[in-house]
Amino acid sequence: MIIYCEEEVAAIKRSNQIVAQILEGLEAMIRPGLRTKEMDEWAEAKTREMGALPAFKGYRDYPASLCTSINEEIVHGIPSSRSLRDGDIISLDFGVLYEGYYGDAAVTFPVGKITPKAKKLIQTAEEAFYKGLDQIKVGNRMSDISHAIQSHVESQGFSVIRSFVGHGIGLSLHEEPQIPNFGLPGRGLKIKPGMVFALEPMIAMGDWNVEILDDNWTAITRDRSLSAHYEHTVAVTTKGAEILSLLDGEKKSSSYFKENRYA
Repeated sequence: MIIYCEEEVAAIKRSNQIVAQILEGLEAMIRPGLRTKEMDEWAEAKTREMGALPAFKGYRDYPASLCTSINEEIVHGIPSSRSLRDGDIISLDFGVLYEGYYGDAAVTFPVGKITPKAKKLIQTAEEAFYKGLDQIKVGNRMSDISHAIQSHVESQGFSVIRSFVGHGIGLSLHEEPQIPNFGLPGRGLKIKPGMVFALEPMIAMGDWNVEILDDNWTAITRDRSLSAHYEHTVAVTTKGAEILSLLDGEKKSSSYFKENRYA
């Protein structure tokens, strides 16, 4: 596990600010009829225009720059000629490499008008992230984050996906420690300043069991229930946690989500 100095954290933030700008641009594109490969092509072109490289393309032979996971797809959905439909939900997961450091974030968005239950699922994923974020305090343990996420998700009647976890990030896309989104509190590594990791609740409307499609990438809920994903790269400081992949000036509370995104 790497402990990063302030200058390195600042470099990781620069990478993550590019990720945030790309996700903001992708959100503005979303509409029924849009093909997911159009989103991928735009994200890659914009990333290269900004002087960065798409982090996912070619990673373990992943064929695209963006992960586009629709409805029951949890993560690693591959962009294609598939078109978005009114009522879908889509999770966009994106990462870049910029000046030697990685950024990574993910958000689930509605397509047109979605059901109240789907809206609650998306909101709960974001709220769970912030519940975990509240536990990022020097001296707490990693599983305190995991327990807070699981407790909130299950209190809302949903389940936590257990096959995928959060992770350290910085000089590599995936570093130690791994951060499950479930578990008992008070276990694992103590949280220290200089740690940087991607915290990413993935949740399901139904059961948490997972199936991988024949493309060897796309993970779906085995019972085909809807899934939502919310991720930010976070740095631990002596004052708590700093979200590196939110655009500077963006509100850092789930109330932003509730009040504005679904007004």
